[in-house]
Amino acid sequence: MDFDLIVVGGGIVGAAAAYRAGQLGARTLLCDRRDAGRATDAGAGILAPESSTRDGRLWYDFALDAVGYYSALIEDLAADCVPGEELSQAYGLCAKMIVALNDVEAASLAEIERTVYTRQEERRPPPEESVQRISPNEARNAYYPLLADASAVLLQPAARRVDGRLMTAALERGLRARRVETSEVDASALLLEDGRVRGVRSSCGDEYTSEAVLIAGGAWSTDFGAQLDVEIPVAPQRGQIIHLQLPGQDTGAWSIVMGFSDHYQVPWPGGRVAVGATRETGSGYAAYATVSGVGEVLREALRLAPGLRDAAIDDIRVGLRPYTSDHLPLLGAVPGVNGVFLATGHGPTGLTLGPFSAKLVVEQALGLTPAWDLTPFSVSRFLR
Repeated sequence: MDFDLIVVGGGIVGAAAAYRAGQLGARTLLCDRRDAGRATDAGAGILAPESSTRDGRLWYDFALDAVGYYSALIEDLAADCVPGEELSQAYGLCAKMIVALNDVEAASLAEIERTVYTRQEERRPPPEESVQRISPNEARNAYYPLLADASAVLLQPAARRVDGRLMTAALERGLRARRVETSEVDASALLLEDGRVRGVRSSCGDEYTSEAVLIAGGAWSTDFGAQLDVEIPVAPQRGQIIHLQLPGQDTGAWSIVMGFSDHYQVPWPGGRVAVGATRETGSGYAAYATVSGVGEVLREALRLAPGLRDAAIDDIRVGLRPYTSDHLPLLGAVPGVNGVFLATGHGPTGLTLGPFSAKLVVEQALGLTPAWDLTPFSVSRFLR
C-alpha cells in the first residue's frame, strides 16, 4: 500500500508525528521496532522552560511554544476519545523549585534569577504567575516536606510534568482513532531513486512505499546516515532514573525540585517520586543500569531531600537520549535527498520539545508551512 508519510520510530516524537499526520488526513504508517532504552520511556518529563537557563535563547523561545502546544494536544486527544483519567495521569500542572543548599549554589541561583527575570520581563504577554523567591521554610512546608535545609529557593508556581510512557500510550490510542497504521517492523533501509525517497525496506525485505519519510528514531537515527550521505550527528547519552514509592504521602501536590548537579525530583500522585538522572555521554547503546549510576542518583536524591531515606525503590529506568553537541534538535528536510525529514536530537529535553517538533516537521513534510522556520534546526548546520 502507498502512504503519504512513513514515520520511523515510535517514541513520543514519532507517535506525535504520526498522530499529527493522521489529524491532517494523511495516509500514515508508523514503524516502531521498540528498542530497549529509548529515551521516552525513562525521561522525567519536567516542562518548565520559563526557569531554565541551561541553553540559549533559541532553545528557550522554541521551548515556550513547545510546552504551550501540550494544552492543544491534550484537548485533541480527549476529542479523539482518549479517557480523561489517562490524560490526567500522563500530564499535569505543578510547581517547580530550584534549590540552593549552600552559599556557592546560592550565588549561582542569583545568576539564574537575573536571567529568568530578564526573560520574564521580555515576554508579551507576561506570565500569569511569575518566577519568584520564597523562603526555605515555605519551600519545605508548602511545596516539598522532605526537602533539606536550603540557603535559597527560586519558585516557578506554574510548571507542568509529563509521563513519557503514559503520554505515548495516549498518543497510540489517538493513532487508532485517526486510523493511522502501526507496525513493529524494523524499517532498516530507505528506498531511494533518482535523488528522492520512495519508501522504506524492512530487515525482512518487505517494502513500504511513500513520497515522504520522517526519521524519528532517537539515538538510533544515525543508522540512515550512510544511505543519505549525511552524518546525522546524534549520540546516545545514557540517563539512569529511579522511581521511589512513599506510601501514604500526598505526593501529587508536591513541587518538582531541581538541584545544581543536573539532578531533580519529580513527584507524581500515588506516592511516586522520580529521582535522577545521570548524563553519561559516551555510554554507547548500553541500556542498563550501573552501580555507579544508581549510586550517584541516590546520593544526590538524599542530598536534596534527606526525607527520602525510607522510600522504597520501585523501578530503575534507563534511557538513551539522542544528544547533539549544540543541545538543539535536528528538525526538517535532509539536504540532497527529496522527501526525507528528521525529528531527533532532543537530548534531555525530548519530552519538552518532542510533540511540538513532530507537529512542525510533519507539516513541512506534507507541504504545509509550519509556524516556525526550521532552518536553525536543520542538519545542515553541521555540514558547513
